[in-house]
Amino acid sequence: MLTALRRILVAILVFGPCLAGPQVIADDFTAEEQEDRALKAAVAAVAPCVLRVEAVGGAEVIGKSLAATGPTTGVVVDKEGYLVSSAFNFINQPASILVTLPSGKRAAAEIVARDKSRMLVLLKIKTDEPLSVPIAVPKTEMRVGQWSVAVGRTFDSSSPGISVGVISALDRVWGKALQTDAKISPSNYGGALVDIRGRIFGILVPLSPHDKGSEVAGAEWYDSGIGFAVPLADIMAQLEIWKKGEDLQPGLLGISLKPGDMYVLPAEVVACPFNSPANKAGIKVGDVIVEAGGRPIERQAQLKHVLGPLYAGEKVSLVIRRGEEKIPYEAELVAELAPYDMPFLGILPGREKVEGVSVRWIYPGSPAEKAGLKAEDRIVQIDGQPVKDVVELRQKLATWEPKSAGSFAIVRGSEQLELKISAASQPADVPATLPPPFAPSDPAAARPAVGVVEVRLPEAENKCWAVIPENYNPASAHGLLIWLPSPQQVQPEQLTAKWQALAAAHGMIVLAPQPADPTKWEPTELEFVGKAADDLAKTYSIDPARVAVLGEQAGGALAWLMMTQQRDRIRGVALVDPTLPRVMSIPDSSPVQPLFFFAAFPPAKSKAADLLIGRFEEQKLPVTRVELSAGAKSLSGEQLEQVARWIDTLDRL
Repeated sequence: MLTALRRILVAILVFGPCLAGPQVIADDFTAEEQEDRALKAAVAAVAPCVLRVEAVGGAEVIGKSLAATGPTTGVVVDKEGYLVSSAFNFINQPASILVTLPSGKRAAAEIVARDKSRMLVLLKIKTDEPLSVPIAVPKTEMRVGQWSVAVGRTFDSSSPGISVGVISALDRVWGKALQTDAKISPSNYGGALVDIRGRIFGILVPLSPHDKGSEVAGAEWYDSGIGFAVPLADIMAQLEIWKKGEDLQPGLLGISLKPGDMYVLPAEVVACPFNSPANKAGIKVGDVIVEAGGRPIERQAQLKHVLGPLYAGEKVSLVIRRGEEKIPYEAELVAELAPYDMPFLGILPGREKVEGVSVRWIYPGSPAEKAGLKAEDRIVQIDGQPVKDVVELRQKLATWEPKSAGSFAIVRGSEQLELKISAASQPADVPATLPPPFAPSDPAAARPAVGVVEVRLPEAENKCWAVIPENYNPASAHGLLIWLPSPQQVQPEQLTAKWQALAAAHGMIVLAPQPADPTKWEPTELEFVGKAADDLAKTYSIDPARVAVLGEQAGGALAWLMMTQQRDRIRGVALVDPTLPRVMSIPDSSPVQPLFFFAAFPPAKSKAADLLIGRFEEQKLPVTRVELSAGAKSLSGEQLEQVARWIDTLDRL
């Protein structure tokens, strides 16, 4: 790539933003010499603005992993002594911070504020030494294909480290960052991405479009050809607010859109909690957002690109379509929403296709039982509005305030009754017994293979098996358990012994992907796991409301990543004595994508379990907790049965 670009480089004028005056490269050099001189001049121009930062002390361990320590990089953004760096470098809350100045002297610094949307920190140096401030590349001048030089000052403070590439994409991570193929690693996070003229495109950070609220999200892409930088122009626009010591928070509108392919579906609102900015602005369930921030919106992804760069406190203009009418609104985004307290009626819905929602089973002592609802009843209306199916009923319940009550029209035999049911909070306990998942029926004559079948992906070397129950019927949607044990190679006969009876009894399929290396799971294998699940769903009927991942020990880390990066897919997460990421962002509760947890820890780790489960409960996420036997590394047979029943109840109302 660089060789091809050399052929088009001619004499280049390099403006030194941190130096006095322009430098001109003579036109009698070869293209290769011109390129070399231009790159060196660009780095030299910005070098005084890129400083070595040392974080001293602080927590050495975050979660179960060592925190990032040692020298790192920051970039001057204000002559009064302000630097910006990546939050990745400060997750251990260091006791002190030292910055090496251009003169070689070291000065103390402190964290002024954080940007929790773009994962940056603002530092203030205590020094009288004059500092150079770089020039930011205007966003209007950024183009795919431009030279980009990653500049960090980590190891040798006398000269910066560099890596050369090009800008490979703009408006990445939902409008927050630009992408480069220059090698980006923890050694230059917080450094500068520089153009050929010595101006700064942006600050280098690890970011991920999948994970929210984590300073280390995206670090696993190190040396993958994908690196991100937050445009310096965006940082400078917020600098005066930031200098006041105010943390910058991502702005939240507080809506849920129709689940599915965000690159195809329109931005139709299916949930708008009572306390959200969208609800306060007047937006309702069923509205379709057709314009945001002055830009037309045809697909959900476009709305995410508009909202992604915005901070809490900013206002966004919206135009919605309601029936044939278009209505303008303005909403002020907030930093956080009150955790969604998922209403619980105490109903397990039937899985046959009927008009309305049939009742399979009633939780003992639940609001539904107290109101007089019975198994085999059929819900046809709520608050006078017809209910087509369980998806629509769940969407209507999503608009309820905590502890709300509603009027339900019930068909019982030839009668129609009116019952008032009040919602409670979700229970943690798993029912001791459940009725069969489906009404008795003969398996269809034409059905795919059952037993242990191999799932093959031509592009992957990993093996993968699926346990299909012997009584599988294509007419009935089954739950799906993605099993990620501690790294090993599992044989088909082991799968049969462990899962076949449970799969048949509880209407579920078990997917067992295998790591390529039997000794470890790699984060990059998450893509393979997701594709295997998608491939399985092409052949077998899967209920999206009952898809769970079970991670054991090291498999727990991959299960956690799957939950955060494939949130649309997962409804339940079971963790067995897990090895978890060092920094965890607890997922948001969601009205239309509920999330349930099952946690099993050994007695020796009860304090760690208490902390983790406490964080789930703060977010109103239902957690079922069991204790492993002393010395046990996996669930007992009775606990596996409990997990199967837990999956069988993930579609509860």
